[in-house]
Amino acid sequence: MAKLINLRSFKEFLNSSTGGGILLFACLIISLTIANSPLAESFNKLLSTQLGFENESVHLHYSIAAWINDGLMAIFFLLVGLEIKRELVEGELSSPKQAALPILAAIGGAVVPALIYAAFNFDQETHHGWGIPMATDIAFALAVINMLGKRVPASLKVFLAALAIVDDLLAILVIAIFYSTELHFTYLLYAGALMALLIAFNRFGVKAIWMYLVPGVFIWYFVHHSGIHATIAGVLVAMTLPTTVDDKESPLEKLEHLLVKPVNFIIVPLFAIANTNITFHEEMVGGLTSPMGLGIILGLFVGKTLGIFTTCWLCVKAGLAKLPELSNWKHIVGVGMLGGIGFTMSIFVSLLSFQDPVHIEEAKLAVLVGSLLSGLCGYMFLASLSKKTSK
Repeated sequence: MAKLINLRSFKEFLNSSTGGGILLFACLIISLTIANSPLAESFNKLLSTQLGFENESVHLHYSIAAWINDGLMAIFFLLVGLEIKRELVEGELSSPKQAALPILAAIGGAVVPALIYAAFNFDQETHHGWGIPMATDIAFALAVINMLGKRVPASLKVFLAALAIVDDLLAILVIAIFYSTELHFTYLLYAGALMALLIAFNRFGVKAIWMYLVPGVFIWYFVHHSGIHATIAGVLVAMTLPTTVDDKESPLEKLEHLLVKPVNFIIVPLFAIANTNITFHEEMVGGLTSPMGLGIILGLFVGKTLGIFTTCWLCVKAGLAKLPELSNWKHIVGVGMLGGIGFTMSIFVSLLSFQDPVHIEEAKLAVLVGSLLSGLCGYMFLASLSKKTSK
């Protein structure tokens, strides 16, 4: 009987809207604990272990950390791409009226943090990290707002989800355009030819998912060697999957359902364990008050809130959009705070921004501090609003 209860509890955890966020937070704690214990050196050696194969024509020999960041995260970006396309075709972004507020709020919430970072790091060697505070971690942000349950309007959760999805799209564009290395056009041509094939499959009504995923593996390989970050391949492949506006499950929706749990409960937690193993030392505290640290923390905590709220206010006052149903301006402030939970995507951009390991570690710590501030303040602020309305 106890086993049945435990199995049921485990299934409920997997199916809960907060499960992925809770596991992500647990992996963050585990990673930080390992990094500041006698296991730190062994763990770093494990992450540096080389896996794969290579010969004269094929090079697939990378460290475990690289396989996680370039390989498994491409699957994460595949899921993100599927979510973006579904929202564009049949979801909250499918009509101009519905899409206006989350799209413009996401843009404002990305531009203001980038400007804050740029202002602090003007003419500094760390200026290249302006993309770090632009991102919102959809898993963490939704986990926090879902913990509030019925204390916030359901429309606010939908608004935050749509905003975070647009935010992911902006982050993808920033990575593709500004954080790519020297381009190799031969590999880009190979990837482009395969993309044309997948588009043709879509046009001719091919619905077998494997017909898109098998060429997708080769697209990942060619994009990886082209100089554009390999994870972009996941988004490109996602955009070719066919979907429909009716209730019938499309290939895109089927693949999305298949990927949600592996991504949320395996891939993103592995990324967190591999990339938040920060060994604390005294010098790092100074890094939090450096131009880079302040740019990231204030960009996430202040910039996101200011950018999202101000853009929403301008859009509503200009008659371009309406506030989410049953919500008010204080709710938008709270959502803006939750938008400052950068974590996964912000840490990912940190890895692309700097070569110096010290800068990377300090950037990661600043991301954790900014995200923690945003998450705690956003939760407490929205929770306090519900108490006031219930009195």
